[in-house]
Parts: sequence; structure tokens; C-alpha cells
Amino acid sequence: MKLYDYEKKHLRLMRRDAGGCTLFLKRNKDFPLEAPCEIALYGNGARHTLKGGTGSGEVNSRFYVTAEKGLARAGFTITNPEWMDAYDKARAIEREAFIKRIRQEAVKAGMNVATYSMGKVDPEPEYDISVGSGDVAIYVLSRVCGEGNDRQPVRGDILLTKTEISDILQIQANYKKFMLVLNVGAPVDLSPVADAVDNILLLSQLGAVTGVVLADIILGKADPSGKLAATWISWKDHEQIGDFGNQDDTHYEEGAYVGYRYYETAGVKPLFPFGYGKSYTDFSVDASDASVANGILTVDAKVKNIGDYDGREVVQAYVSVPDNKFDEPVKVLGGFTKTETIAAGEEDTVSVKINLSDIATYDTQNARYILPAGDYIVSAGDSVEGTTEVCILHAAEEIVTKDVKNLLDFPDFQDYRPEIKDRKYDTSLPVIELTQEMVPCIKADYDKEEEIDPRVKDLSDEDLALLSVGYFDDSKKGFVIGDQGFKVPGSAGETCAKFEDKGIRALVLADGPAGLRLDRKIGEDSKGVYSYGNPMLNDFMDFLPKAAQMIPGIRLRDAEKRTREGGQIKYQFATAIPIGTAIAQSFDIPFAEECGDIVGSEMEIFGVDVWLAPALNIQRDIRCGRNFEYYSEDPVVAGYFAAAITNGVQKHPGRYTCIKHYAANNQETNRIANNSVVSERAMREIYLRGFEIAVRESHPGTVMSSYNLINGVHSMERYGLITDILRSEFGFNGAVMTDWVVPDMAAKNSAYHYPDPAKVAAAGNSLFMPGSRHDYEDILSGLKIGTVSREQLEINVSHLFALAGNEEDK
Repeated sequence: MKLYDYEKKHLRLMRRDAGGCTLFLKRNKDFPLEAPCEIALYGNGARHTLKGGTGSGEVNSRFYVTAEKGLARAGFTITNPEWMDAYDKARAIEREAFIKRIRQEAVKAGMNVATYSMGKVDPEPEYDISVGSGDVAIYVLSRVCGEGNDRQPVRGDILLTKTEISDILQIQANYKKFMLVLNVGAPVDLSPVADAVDNILLLSQLGAVTGVVLADIILGKADPSGKLAATWISWKDHEQIGDFGNQDDTHYEEGAYVGYRYYETAGVKPLFPFGYGKSYTDFSVDASDASVANGILTVDAKVKNIGDYDGREVVQAYVSVPDNKFDEPVKVLGGFTKTETIAAGEEDTVSVKINLSDIATYDTQNARYILPAGDYIVSAGDSVEGTTEVCILHAAEEIVTKDVKNLLDFPDFQDYRPEIKDRKYDTSLPVIELTQEMVPCIKADYDKEEEIDPRVKDLSDEDLALLSVGYFDDSKKGFVIGDQGFKVPGSAGETCAKFEDKGIRALVLADGPAGLRLDRKIGEDSKGVYSYGNPMLNDFMDFLPKAAQMIPGIRLRDAEKRTREGGQIKYQFATAIPIGTAIAQSFDIPFAEECGDIVGSEMEIFGVDVWLAPALNIQRDIRCGRNFEYYSEDPVVAGYFAAAITNGVQKHPGRYTCIKHYAANNQETNRIANNSVVSERAMREIYLRGFEIAVRESHPGTVMSSYNLINGVHSMERYGLITDILRSEFGFNGAVMTDWVVPDMAAKNSAYHYPDPAKVAAAGNSLFMPGSRHDYEDILSGLKIGTVSREQLEINVSHLFALAGNEEDK
């Protein structure tokens, strides 16, 4: 079957631009190759290359290209297919043992095996397969991450296996030219091989075109011009001040010292620092001019290509905030920009803009964001470690950027404070005086009246409660992931369709964030649309008992349903774009907007109204299983990339993003009942700042509240978080929906309860998802006993009506 025109267009764009998401951690002059040749291909990702992660981040694209297929298509002759055949056998043996182990663990944990297995990582096996020798070799190292479970610091996951270490070092010695390719969604500990290997490419997971882009990079047809959006560090040096992965309470004791903020301040040397990355060429960055106007600091830099190849560079601007009143990280990223392609020997001038509110300190005692008095050292360069000082911003007095209220309670600990060291800087640098008049000050208005749609006033209490939950069908027994959509098979859910005859249309919601996740093959007849099966079920199928696996139509790889009489077969092939981390590694805002535009155009094609993405939680710890979906350990990177994706999607009228997961959703372990214990300062400077930037820069249509608790209260039940901060402080004016709250998610004997739908509505959520009769009845009951007021339901539903519009406007 031929590709549709939209597929061709979108795949061409991704092949052209996705190379900018990749980067060399190390390189010499051995690559690029002049032409295809004989090549040896090794590693677990050689044949089993990953296009992305599992869970909501999966996309059911028509196909994707592996490293093996990509190299073959490019004209390479792979010399060692027998090695990959032998690896497949070793992999199959380990897989069988893994499935058996997970089934046993699920029984012991008292959980449904499908839920328990979600996101579980099958560690790489040890094996004994000899490697060869020759001219050119590629080793593709893959690691899978997924929703539902976190990574572990064990061999075959965060750590390399003994076999991987031995093979990589042996291949480096045996071949004249060798490249280690990292087909991963999050850092791995490369310390056993980093010094010995000459060429290390972070390919990441680029969606459908992953293998094609790899071949293009090897041949010099694509420019690996990305930078790290997270610090790569050995496990032994990994910051572990706060804890991670606890069942009930997770203490964010590191405070604001997340990622490079900690490593730079504590003087811990990473393997590869934040913002670092090499392409095929080299650049010099000379930033010597800066100015401030209306709260925006602009840093101008000359960038010269001093290498042998055309390429692009990322200029990053950092600020050292004075620490005479509060402890502060040594550097924080203020802004960045990526050049256009600069020819070898040529130069260009670019400007980096920093919104000073994005680097403001939160003063908990006075409940305000401030720029403390003192000297701000502005530096710029090609990574957090590769900067030179540009100028000094001098604030003679404290500057207030926003007056707010403390709204999130206080933990039972004091945040980590680093040892205070004298910060030396060049006092002869140019000085820019910074005053309150140069920086806008905003005072949050918590008393602003919400507008209520006149149509809402005519609704009964029962109607309001029904509209406050996702559309449900009592005839469907149980919950099946990816099977809650009625209009678009494979969509994640819908809003209530009961009132479409009154002009209030239902919204179709589809998962992400690496493209639309829909069923590939569907049918349509006089009764409507229907699915040939849910591809996501295949992720769980191996873990189910044999009897369950034989249910007709449930296992797509074995059989498919027959077309209903008079039905017509149709296809929903969505484009798998790069994972969130890879998009952020591009440091290319227009590219991110292009990815959003691709998704927005496919939403129009398939009839999807809301895309449940982008995900912009902070990569607090490399063990988080969903870090591949998220952009960065830095909130400025996270916020601006979420905004770019949103702007790309929402340039299509009536199509909206749902930025998620709001907020402090930073581990998968017991995610529905885990309590993030975190200070107000850390919340506001790290975990909420990206959401604030995304709302300010793109006005997303919806926000998804997160599963977890914050300081003992479910985030989705917090009025202060959902309404006061999001609406009154950030200026959000769309609808808020919950993450998908379904049975059998919490760990056995969890200390905390599931969220209460009525309390969730009282906090300002418009939708409790995915919706059930039980949720509806809970809200109706809460309305009767006063847990939630009718006025609040009217406000919530008005937000939903504003998003849905009228049926005739569709």
C-alpha cells in the first residue's frame, strides 16, 4: 500500500531536520564516510532499534526504519548478519525468563499483571558471541524506557552489561574506524568505555526515521548539531541528596539543585555536561555585547565556523545570580538560540534573549519572585562548562518581578544548601545597572471573577456532573488503555457527547507525546467506525495467561477481525516524531514548532481535537521511566519547547495541546499514590516554571493535572495549584483535565488514597478522566453534600464549552 501524501511530506521533513536532535559526545576525523561500504553492525539496537519509548509515548506509525534497514537502504553491505542472528537467540531466551519473573512478581504484589508489567524494562542479557575485525564497525546500544515503571541502576539498564563493555572495547581495538551509537531515551553510565572509544554518537530515538537519519549522519548528509538537555554522569557521581522511588513519600531535599545546578555548584565533574555536544565541525563563540529593555536581557554573539564542514551551533547564555541573600546555583540557563547553517570559515551574529522573570528567585518569607540585590554575572558559550563572561548586571536594590501567595504548604525538612564559596569574576567587565523600572512587576489577582457561559445556567445538576467526567459507556466492561474513544478508534477518550444536539460538541482526545497514538487499521459502516484491534495491547500480551491471549481480535500479530458486512477498511497512520528529549536536544525552537505542526495537521486529518502532550516534567532523576517523554532537567528548556510544540499544533484552528503533568510528577513508582514532598521555592523555581513559560508563550488549550500528591494532597485536588497559581498567577484560561485515573494502579497497602472526583472538581478541574459512572455519581454526591459547589461546576464546564465551541463552528 502506497504512502499517503501527508505521510510523505511529514517523513521528508523529519528526515531533513531530525539530525539536528543528535550530537557527538566524542569524535575524531574518521567520520563521515565518503561513500557506502562494507560495514559490521553490532549491539542490541542494530536490528531492534527503538523509535521511542513505551506507554503513552508510543505511536502506531505505519513503519519505522531500524539501523540495519537504514544502512542497507543507504547502500552499505552489512558483513555480520550472523552476529545479529545469534543475539536474537540470546535475547529470546532472556525474554522468556523475564516474562515468567514479571508474572510471579505481579502475583506477589497483588496487582493485575497487565498493569504491573507496564513500562517494565527487560534488562539486556549477558551472552558470548564473538566479534570480528575489519575496516568499519558500528555498535548500536539501545535502552527502552516506558510509562508505568522506573529505571534501575543495574547492568543492562542504567549500567552497561559486562558483555557490552567487553564487546565495545574489543570492537574499538579490532576495527580501523568505529562508532558507538546510543539509541537511548535517557542517560546511561558510559564510564567504563567513555575514555577508550573515539566516536560516540547520541542518536537518541527519532521516531519513524531513526535508522535513515543514522545512515545520513554516517555519510555526512545530516548535521548532528544538537546539545545535551540533561547532564550525563556516572552512577557513582549521580546526585542523590533527595530520595527517589519510594512507594509513599518522595522527599525533594535537593531543593532547587537539580541536574547541572547541583553538579556545577558542588564541583562534581560529569562525563558530559549540560548543553554539551559536538558536530562534524567546530565553532568559536564571541559574546561581547548585552543590553536590557522591558525585563529582557539580550546577549549578542558572533559565531564563527572554524572547522571543515558546514554546520550549526547553539549559543547558550547563563546567569550567576548573587547569593548574598539566598543560596543560589553557580549558573542557571537564561536562554539559548541556534544559528542557521554556517559555511566552513564563515561567521554569523545571533542574539540570545533572557526574560529576567525566568531566572527570578522565589522568596518564600515574603511570597514574591525577586531579583536579589547584587552582581549578576552573565556568560555565554556552547555548554554550561564552555562559557566566557560577558557582562555584569548590577542591582543596587532588590527587584520584585511578581507578588503572589504561598499556596503549597511546607515540607518537614530544609532544602539542601551547598557550601558557600566565594564566586570570583572579572570585575572589569562592562556593567549594566538594573533597576525596578527596567523590570515589570506583576501582582497576582486571586479575586478575579470567572465568566460563566449562559448555556450552563440552564443545565441540571446531573448534566453538570455528567459534563465534568469523560464520556463513558456502561456497556463497556472494565477499562482498556487506548479503547476509550468512540469517534476515533484508539483515541484516549472523549468529552460527553450527550449535548451535541444542543450544539455542544464532544472533544476527541488522543495520546502522545511523540505523535498521535491511534489504532492503525479501522473500519467504517452505516453504524459508525470500529477498530480492528488496539495495538497497545500487544505491549502487555506476553504477560497474560495463554487463555487470555487467545481472545479473538485482541492479539493483532496473530489474527485480525473481519470487516463488518458493508464496512470499508481505513487506516490511521500517524507520524512518529522524535521523543521529547531528542526534540529538546535540537535546541531548535522552529524545529519543535514544525513537529507540532505535523501533529496538528494529522489531528485535522483524523478528527482529533486535543493532543495529550507535550509532557514537560523536569528530569529530576535519571531513573524516572518517562524522562524520554520530557524535555530537560532545566525548566527554561522545558517551558520554551513545550510552548513551541503548542504553537505548532494550535496554528490549526480548533486543535489544542494538553501540557502535562501538572506538577511534580517525577517518578513512575506508585505514581497514583506517591507524595512529592517539596518546598514552595523548589516547586516554583524548578517544577512550575516550565508550565508558567509554556502558558505565557503559547496559551495551550488544556492542562493535565498529575496523579501524584504534593505535600500530602493530590495535585489535582489542590485549588491553590489548579486555580490560584495556574489561572491567577500564570494567566491560563483554558480547561484542566486529570490524568487517566483507573482502577488497580496503586501499590498494595499504599498510605494515600485515590483522588476524590468531587474534590478534583472543587479544585477547578473541568474533566475527571477517562470517566465512569462511578466518577459521575461521586461528583453528583459531592455537589449534594457541599464538597463542590454548583458555581464551581458551572465555571469548570464553562471552560470546557469555550474550548469545544459550537457544533456549527467545527
